[in-house]
Amino acid sequence: MAKSAPKNRNDLQDNAKATSIEVLQACLTDSIDLYNTTRQAHWNVKGPNFHGLHLMFETFYNTLATDIDELAERLVQLGGTAVGASQDVAAKTRLAAYPAEIKLGSEHVAALTDRYAALAKSVREGIDDTDEAGDADTADILTGVSKNLDKALWMLEASGTTDR
Repeated sequence: MAKSAPKNRNDLQDNAKATSIEVLQACLTDSIDLYNTTRQAHWNVKGPNFHGLHLMFETFYNTLATDIDELAERLVQLGGTAVGASQDVAAKTRLAAYPAEIKLGSEHVAALTDRYAALAKSVREGIDDTDEAGDADTADILTGVSKNLDKALWMLEASGTTDR
């Protein structure tokens, strides 16, 4: 499944490093995509709940920015290379493409809800994979990311009918 990890002085087993690098890179890619998507929603949202959604989306992408940094730094600590260039993210994201034409708050909430739920599911799978491989530290980082995604998902779902 996982490729061999580069050598460094981190004493995790090579298999644990390789598994974690693979999981972290996939979660990093999807998180960067979701960050960009959330910014797009922030910039383009319209409708009666504009102000509240605009601020909520800003909170979400700021949280994602912090989580992205944590994921990337852990990946590099394990001997990997964090890949986050736009062309790489576009080619490797597991999230559905975001419809550029949507404007209404309810449309953005629905589209973001789908993507936050998908990433939350992937991150939880990554928690299990990295824990099983013996990397409790990466599982812990992913648990923090999972908590943030679940909070955002809850907030999106709670505001999903506000301007229908």
